[in-house]
Amino acid sequence: MRSKNPIYLCLFIVLPLLGFGQDDAMVKSIGQRFGLYTERAIQEKMYLHLDRPFYLVGETMWFKAYNFEGASHRFLDLSKVAYLEVLDNENNAMAQTKFSLLDGKGNGSLILPATIGSGTYKVRCYTNWMKNFSPDYFFETSVTVLNPFVRFDPDKLAKEDVSYDIQFFPEGGHLVKNIASKVAFRAVGKDGKGISFTGAIVDQQNNTIVKFQPVRHGIGSFMMVPEAGSSYTAKIRDSKGREFSYPLPKVEEKGFVMQVKDTTNNRIKITVNGQLSGDEPVEVYMLSHTRQTKQYGEKKVLAKDGAVFLLDKNKLGEGVSHIAIFNEKLRPVCERLYFKRPSAKLAIDAKVGKTFITREKVALDLSANSGTGTPELTNMSVSVFLVDSIGTNPQLDITSFLWLTSDLRGNVESPEYYFQNVNSETDQALDNLMLTHGWRRLKWEKVFAATTVEFEHLPEYDGHFMFGKIVGKSDGAPAANVGAFLAAPDAPAMLYAAMSDPKGNVMFELRNFIGQKEITIQTDLRHDSTYRFEMASPFSKQFSSQTVPAFYFDKTLENTLLTRSINMQTVNAYQPTVFSQKKAVLKDSLAFFGMPDEKYFLDDFTRFPTMEEVLREYVRGVLVRRRQKQFHFRMIDKLLPNTFYTTDPLLLLDGIPIFDTDKFMEIDPLKVKKIELASSRYFLGPMTFTGIASFTTYKSDLAGFELNPTVLVMPYEGVQAHREFYSPKYDSGNASSRIADFRNLMYWAPDVTTDAAGKAHVEFNTSDQVGQYKVVIQGVTPSGIPGSKSVTFEVGKRNF
Repeated sequence: MRSKNPIYLCLFIVLPLLGFGQDDAMVKSIGQRFGLYTERAIQEKMYLHLDRPFYLVGETMWFKAYNFEGASHRFLDLSKVAYLEVLDNENNAMAQTKFSLLDGKGNGSLILPATIGSGTYKVRCYTNWMKNFSPDYFFETSVTVLNPFVRFDPDKLAKEDVSYDIQFFPEGGHLVKNIASKVAFRAVGKDGKGISFTGAIVDQQNNTIVKFQPVRHGIGSFMMVPEAGSSYTAKIRDSKGREFSYPLPKVEEKGFVMQVKDTTNNRIKITVNGQLSGDEPVEVYMLSHTRQTKQYGEKKVLAKDGAVFLLDKNKLGEGVSHIAIFNEKLRPVCERLYFKRPSAKLAIDAKVGKTFITREKVALDLSANSGTGTPELTNMSVSVFLVDSIGTNPQLDITSFLWLTSDLRGNVESPEYYFQNVNSETDQALDNLMLTHGWRRLKWEKVFAATTVEFEHLPEYDGHFMFGKIVGKSDGAPAANVGAFLAAPDAPAMLYAAMSDPKGNVMFELRNFIGQKEITIQTDLRHDSTYRFEMASPFSKQFSSQTVPAFYFDKTLENTLLTRSINMQTVNAYQPTVFSQKKAVLKDSLAFFGMPDEKYFLDDFTRFPTMEEVLREYVRGVLVRRRQKQFHFRMIDKLLPNTFYTTDPLLLLDGIPIFDTDKFMEIDPLKVKKIELASSRYFLGPMTFTGIASFTTYKSDLAGFELNPTVLVMPYEGVQAHREFYSPKYDSGNASSRIADFRNLMYWAPDVTTDAAGKAHVEFNTSDQVGQYKVVIQGVTPSGIPGSKSVTFEVGKRNF
């Protein structure tokens, strides 16, 4: 059995870079505690490239998953399984799947079931390790799904009353009396998008304190000095002249306020002011870090005129950094985010012709340049789909996700805007975004706890985890230290064993468990027949605060929807079966116990009418005995010749443990294809067996053998089997084929890697669908530099 600790294998990636402003014991303690926490709290960051943003039920959603180490954005080979869900606006799962990851990359597909109604849905993706942290860490994006077979309301918002969600965010977190504060705000409508308005802050006497309006996407900021005993209200007027009122956060008598400003000498000025309980100066500490790395700490004495920290920008990493202020008891009193623009960019270029005809070959030349001077083997995913007139929300690109939205809370409208046309206005809008979407990824009480932080969910480094509980049938009490077996009728045989903990919890690690199967779960029925199993779903029950955009469909596009529906059904009808089905690809044909010591194909021998005769006549490694009118098997220990074990071996039928030997001996041997023996002591997890006797039927379906009624039998889907995207070729003079080709998704390539020169080439054929097509490329270098590119081309009719 291998000994491994996958968490610590990756520590070299995330070891923090400690920095200290001065030789202070408390500053060093802060850095050391933070370092110990980040060594264990490895951050995974998942990005999902979907083939398109709009689907009909019955269509297939193809996806590529990129799993990164959260700080460096390099591929992280920690988790081997990822979970994908399609959720409605109430977080009900419409579809779920599990798929494999290898070296931080994975891909798969999901057919959208006809039970999904028309609307906007949330697609989220995560790993088991990511469940240790907030669900806001999970990757999330929105897609539009239409069900043309069920009537739906195309515009529910039009029937609802107008209302807005406006929130106010004092810089640092608090409004404190008589201290000037920068207050950011965000105003969105029911569709989740920012609104335009004019507003004013008034006090309880209705005196106007300050006027304000958003800069971009309903987001902006203003300065104010709150007075003691005053309460403030924001009054706004929208673009149609409607007025609304919203309260500001309460003004606190005591507390701290921070202000962060850029200076002209590549430094950040962090000013801390406070209303203190006494006149004595107090010590405050500043800690900055970029995604839990490049941390820097410093101490200042806060007097009546405040305290100022000057933070060199070189001490911050690129992207979103976190700045926190602590009091003398190491309690956070002020926090905010700061963004440092990344210097390196991955420039992806895609060269393709402007016009084509139906069923013509398209050559797509790709190149990637990170600007480092040395071409890197960039891994990319490529999607080519028809841009019809049915409007949808734009896809989330990998660059804005990794550098921005993955480290922010809530919906970020048009994140790509903050990376385009960089100027003072964009920088101001970006800083407002840091104030309105900032949040604490860390729970400081865990970071500074006296004990080492523990995590409930382990990384699935070898295979998928399946959790359950063993309880008594009569009283439902947890059963501790009970062995359990999980298996599926299959060839080769795969058996998983586990032992319940003191609370009755049991965990199976399902290595190489692929596709939909009917599984059996049981205890050793020779000793433990009074228990039952309660199996748990592996999908997370925690959900983020992110909402899905409102659903809207233009009723004038009914004919377009009808055409797409017909095309979808035609594609599903004419697609070759080999591409429409998922098939598990076996890496080898060996059972879980490896190469057997003896193997017998029964068709090679004289057939006998009873299993007892078969075993006695030519299966040398098993000795059949009857004791007290019951059958028992005894196997020869291959390490000690002529020596038999004194206990029964593990008996398997199509991989299912059978503990009733007498019933097994009644099986018709003509239904058994082969017998395999492992003639030595075998260890499987916490279990030990004195040999293994495995019997396989012709169809690996138990051949009518009835299992014990106490065995739990249930359908279960492991990680999905590989499914190849179907893209027909018309390069053999078959362009005149009468088989319809109405693909809307023309091409999908989840794993394209550039060569040593930074180039790649792909080819595909157009379908019978004319119109404008969009090519979307997402990619990232091994050093963690992301990039994306979109181009379009036209497809016209072929003249036969």
